[in-house]
Amino acid sequence: MGATGAVGTEMLRVLETRAFPVRELHLFASDRSAGKQLSFCGRTIALERLTRESFQGLDLALFSAGSEISKQWRSAAEEAGCIIIDNSSAFRMESGVPLVIPEINATDLRSHHGVIAVPNCSTIIMLMAVAPLMTFGKIKRIVVSTYQAVSGAGAKAMQELERQVHDYLLGRPSEGSVFPHPIAFNLFCHNSAVNEAGYNGEEWKMIQETKKILHDERMQVTATCVRVPVFRAHSESINIEFEGARPSLDAARTALGEFPGVRVMDDRNGNHFPMPNEASGIFDVLVGHLRHDVSNPHAIDLFASGDQLLKGAALDAVQIAESLIAQGLLQAKYETALSS
Repeated sequence: MGATGAVGTEMLRVLETRAFPVRELHLFASDRSAGKQLSFCGRTIALERLTRESFQGLDLALFSAGSEISKQWRSAAEEAGCIIIDNSSAFRMESGVPLVIPEINATDLRSHHGVIAVPNCSTIIMLMAVAPLMTFGKIKRIVVSTYQAVSGAGAKAMQELERQVHDYLLGRPSEGSVFPHPIAFNLFCHNSAVNEAGYNGEEWKMIQETKKILHDERMQVTATCVRVPVFRAHSESINIEFEGARPSLDAARTALGEFPGVRVMDDRNGNHFPMPNEASGIFDVLVGHLRHDVSNPHAIDLFASGDQLLKGAALDAVQIAESLIAQGLLQAKYETALSS
């Protein structure tokens, strides 16, 4: 659902790249896109209008059309017995809905009741860098600052950045419609509503979702989320404080390098650390610039970059589907698909 959007397009590519066992694929989009065609595994598939009967006979539905659309079609999918993997913020903090990063808390899938939520992209990228270090002891506090690409706001946001850069270099005034401020050669507080505590929506999601995913309501988390003039891939500066002794940097690098979905990029001599242009288009989250926090004997600092359209969205959703199969939560249907 949302097959023509930025994340929906990536979902198709991920399903194909990872050879997900698809027997029958239905692509749903807006009414104006109905009838258009997309390619998948050498086949041409027509886009369909969504109706309440659309979910009949389907095993899984990947939702990626925004919170309001997800809420609108939830009951129809549930009534059809179709498991929802939702990429919006609609159900993330709902009790009984697992919020899952498969490398970290795949076992939470066992308690799902038909709806599974993909976390916020910034939360995923952060926790992929944090989780490998939890083997060294309990983490007391996380302080994170994000540098978020415009693609997190969709294709129109990317077009707006490109247009504004072009106009700026030609000395022409340029107005925007996606962002509240100029994005070319500028940066600003993430374009989401600010709550009574003073946190914007992205910051608040990172705080609340981290506690749910890690099952630790006592963990202290604070975030500053900023939109930057980068086309694709979010970056994050992360300070991690342990309750006890912090790990050595060599041990931390080893743990990160052995963690699935993480690639260590920590070349001090070459001053080569994670960058969004190198994280764009790949599945792994890049982690590096590791150092001991000189102001706190229990903390380390690191820097991470990850493609928010892939691991931060589409890839995580497909990995959830794969994990359902791996845990036998979709086994009978999976075997039917493979035999066809």
